[in-house]
Amino acid sequence: MGRCVSAGRPSPRPSRRRDRRRLEKVVEEGKAWGSLTLKDFEKKVEVNGRTYIVKVIGGEAVEEERGGRELLRIKITAEVGGVRHDYTITYGRRGRNNAAVGRAYAKADAPGGRQADAERFSALIKTLTGKEPRVIERGDGRIDIICGREHLDGFMRYAELADVIEEWLRQ
Repeated sequence: MGRCVSAGRPSPRPSRRRDRRRLEKVVEEGKAWGSLTLKDFEKKVEVNGRTYIVKVIGGEAVEEERGGRELLRIKITAEVGGVRHDYTITYGRRGRNNAAVGRAYAKADAPGGRQADAERFSALIKTLTGKEPRVIERGDGRIDIICGREHLDGFMRYAELADVIEEWLRQ
């Protein structure tokens, strides 16, 4: 690391490089928003040791108001592991810091039951966002699928979802 000649302290260059890398990352993410389309998106992904082929048929994001709260519903129709299904994730604001948290529930009437539906849902989310969601099995048999802000940022890469998500985040 170089020394600043006039003050004898370390040169500010390393922090400038770090700032530049951060700025480049933000610019790349901005370019990525809305750059892909959900329709006819296809990819292989591995979840819990199983490989799934995910074929997205379509999707949309819709803002709703329920009980005085603004919600964001992301609806995706996809074929995961040979099973076609409509998947819905509902985002709301939670906690003191108003964090965006998405919730979905595995359906008992899905082929293979709740556990298989939760795995397929996780495969879909991992395919679209690059990150696996948290899966929580409750004592009553329900399975919750929890998504965070990082998943929402991943969904923003798709043209069908980007504008509505961005608008919802501004509120």
